[in-house]
Amino acid sequence: MSELTQERAHRATILQHRPVDGNGVRSLALAAFGWLEANKQSVNALNVFPVPDGDTGTNMVLTMKSAIEEMHKTAEQSAGKVLEAVARGALMGARGNSGVILSQLWRGFARAADGKDLLTAEDLARGFSESRDTAYKGVVRPVEGTILTVSKDMATAAEEAIASGVKDPIQLLESVLKAADASVRHTPELLPILKEAGVVDSGGKGLYFLIEGMLRWVRGQQVRQAESIIAPIASLNLENSLEAVEEGQDYEVVVDFRPNGELTLPAFYAELEKMGTSIQVGEGEGMFRMHIHVPTEKRYEPIDYIMTLGTVTNVAIENLMAQMDDITAQAKGRGEYTVRPIAPGQIAVVAVAPGAGIARHFADLGVAAIIEGGQTMNPSTADILKSFENLPTDKVVILPNNKNIALAAQSAAELTVKDAVVLPTTSVPQGLAAMLVWDPTGELEPVSEAMRKAAAAVQTGEVTTATRSVELDGVKVKDGQIIGLHNGKLKVAAEDVEKASLSLLKEMKFEDMEVLSIFYGEEVDAQVAESVANTIRQAYPDQEIEVQHGGQPHYQFIFAAE
Repeated sequence: MSELTQERAHRATILQHRPVDGNGVRSLALAAFGWLEANKQSVNALNVFPVPDGDTGTNMVLTMKSAIEEMHKTAEQSAGKVLEAVARGALMGARGNSGVILSQLWRGFARAADGKDLLTAEDLARGFSESRDTAYKGVVRPVEGTILTVSKDMATAAEEAIASGVKDPIQLLESVLKAADASVRHTPELLPILKEAGVVDSGGKGLYFLIEGMLRWVRGQQVRQAESIIAPIASLNLENSLEAVEEGQDYEVVVDFRPNGELTLPAFYAELEKMGTSIQVGEGEGMFRMHIHVPTEKRYEPIDYIMTLGTVTNVAIENLMAQMDDITAQAKGRGEYTVRPIAPGQIAVVAVAPGAGIARHFADLGVAAIIEGGQTMNPSTADILKSFENLPTDKVVILPNNKNIALAAQSAAELTVKDAVVLPTTSVPQGLAAMLVWDPTGELEPVSEAMRKAAAAVQTGEVTTATRSVELDGVKVKDGQIIGLHNGKLKVAAEDVEKASLSLLKEMKFEDMEVLSIFYGEEVDAQVAESVANTIRQAYPDQEIEVQHGGQPHYQFIFAAE
């Protein structure tokens, strides 16, 4: 028997005709994550609008990455306990609406497996059913033809398989995968905008890849670890870890080593978790690199521990506080924004901002915390929660300022013990308009309602570059053209920024408005922005036009019209 055949047979016996234990759950989750990551870009490409926000695949991968990292922290052998860790990690790391729904699917599965050490095919079917129910309950207005529909069809297939007498977990997963494939293909028939754009639902496709990854592992077709968890040692980026320095974690320790035998990752992570935080592990050609943040008194513990596992080839120990002081000094030198302190009992506002200039505007208007994010860089539930948990007040208003951040913001609001309100701001202009009527000393409900009304009154225009050719909403677009969107809806396509801007303002009926604020992006020169503004002033001499640096990526201009 060949080595591959032996491996395939070994994997199959983990599931076939027997319950699934905690290690089985770990293997299936890792395989699902690895296959989703391998197909991330194909999921990203399934974007309805030809704008640079096709990040469904990225968001689902980052959500799964957080789930797997949390799973690695437990050495539990119970299937239910492992799924609980997966669900917890997915919830905190959920990014974008697709990521939040994915976290709800895992949450439902974990709920169905609560208290179970082993999962039978019947338990798996109940897991798919509970996943469907939990995900649908988590969305205020469920839309068919999305990842929700795919989860529903998967659950139906699992239920029917059990009803027909299926006892084999592998056979159950095969039925679920077949249903997922058919459901994804059918999504354009349920959601007209998908059919018009010529794509299937991206979130549903991502869910399909997760199940397909599980079966590929069982069949011996997937052998590699997901790169996001065990990164190539040469590409392991330790610089960004400085952004997550926690109080009391004074030292950064990096150890390169060669293990004596096979490294058991769950146990390895579990031991490191006792010592510190910000744990990262890289691998390359039999060598491993471990990174961790630890308190001063524990700075040698990771080294001593790893010496028991193999041969240490290199060690680096750095004082994090000194590094952070240098970074802070550099930031002050760049003149970055500073948020205002909020008094106990006042209403604090936290806002998502996609660029340094826009962040400064929010800071000037009085927000208590700013979360970096926007198109293609959606913050996680944990990012949003962390932004206000330590504020000295229990009254919080959250401005997501992007439709794809709304569900993560809502998850953060549900997780906190504070009284948090999420306003449905889907654009930067809406968020800024809301801040203009913010009253920090008022009562939360009337103040948030006034902010909601102010946000709804502003008109948003966006100018960007088309990422693909498509005909949508009656507008023909060629890849590379400049396009304009009004309140998120595609309106115009032109050959240059100036023409697109004028056409967009005409579609917005700017002649009936009074004021236009133009926020120019990170790749737009100030002189170019002013030139476009002057052209707009000539076309609309009775309106007030102002130009502001936004610094947002991907979008040349964001218009706020009132």
